[in-house]
Formats: sequence, structure tokens, C-alpha cells
Amino acid sequence: MENDILTLEDVAKYLKMKPQTIYTWAQNGIIPAAKLGKEWRFKKSIIDKWFNQHIDDKFSEFI
Repeated sequence: MENDILTLEDVAKYLKMKPQTIYTWAQNGIIPAAKLGKEWRFKKSIIDKWFNQHIDDKFSEFI
């Protein structure tokens, strides 16, 4: 079974972005995340859906 829970660093690497950007987005509710104690956690399946929705919205004229 694939591990569906990602750390902030995992998401940054997965999306090829800086961890600080992901942290800021998580704090501002831009990217779906859960804060457990002092740590942010992300569900990969939800990140995939979130990303695909953003791509679909931005490039809907090409779909």
C-alpha cells in the first residue's frame, strides 16, 4: 500500500516547489493541508485532485 500521507518537504519535492511556498500556502488555506501539532501533513490523493483542478481551470480552453 502506497503511503498517502506527505510532509511539507514531500509536497514541495512532488510539486517541484520551494518548501517555504508550500508552508505559506498551507497557512493561508491555498493548498489542502492538516496541521498536526506543529507539523503540516498532506494527503497525496487530495493534492493530486487539487493540482488537477487548478490545471483544468487554468487551461480549460485547451481541454
